[in-house]
Amino acid sequence: MTAPILVTGGTGLLGREVVPLLRAAGHPVRILSRSGGAPAEGVEHVTADLTTGEGVAEAAQDVHTVLHLAGLPKRDGEITRNLVEGLRGAAVEHLIHISVIGVDRVPVRSAIDRGAFGYFAGKAEAERAVEASGIPWTTLRAAQFHEFVQANFAAMARMPIVPAPSGMSAQPVATAEVAARLVELAEGEPAGLVEDLAGPEVLSFTDMLRGYLAATGRRRPVVGLRMPGAAAQAFREGANLAPDRAVGTQTWQQSLALLPAA
Repeated sequence: MTAPILVTGGTGLLGREVVPLLRAAGHPVRILSRSGGAPAEGVEHVTADLTTGEGVAEAAQDVHTVLHLAGLPKRDGEITRNLVEGLRGAAVEHLIHISVIGVDRVPVRSAIDRGAFGYFAGKAEAERAVEASGIPWTTLRAAQFHEFVQANFAAMARMPIVPAPSGMSAQPVATAEVAARLVELAEGEPAGLVEDLAGPEVLSFTDMLRGYLAATGRRRPVVGLRMPGAAAQAFREGANLAPDRAVGTQTWQQSLALLPAA
């Protein structure tokens, strides 16, 4: 019997796209989560806690490939170290990790930086944990997902006046396109740090936010806000962008057209 592919974060935004693609390609899947889930054909759920490492070793039994998609804001380093420790002694031959573009160029040094950009510091720690794991690995750095940005904008739009980080841009990409690339990588050999994956266009956060508000029928004044700190300055200088890797095809406007009618 073919060994299952272990997927952390298999019930999250990215995991919900990755798991069906793995199944369509004929791979049995084992989803690691804290709460488990309903079994389906070719999919089993195992309970483990990446914040403590409890249950990880058991979840990795008979597994040769691990797709690490789970993440916690500002705690990615911690949960990835726990994952790696739990994989020690297992027969894992390939660990694939999702990271973020700019993780090596966005400095997170001060409390101000950590407040808004601690996610990047966590991802940098996670990358180092994967590289030091002793397991053959592949890391893909992707741009912000359309759906993730939309969720943030939805929270911001609850305010009567919506702040937009001035001078900053993004190059968002469809979650489904990142998922397809991860499945390709899981079916290949360990490749280390592979080329970034970004969306087809660079847009200012202000323009993206205005487009989101219009698409969802919300009328809110948008006010530019200049964020302080070295990490914010790196964003203004484009550290989170990869214009030479604009390989995604779905545009921001196309992603907005898929939102439920207001």
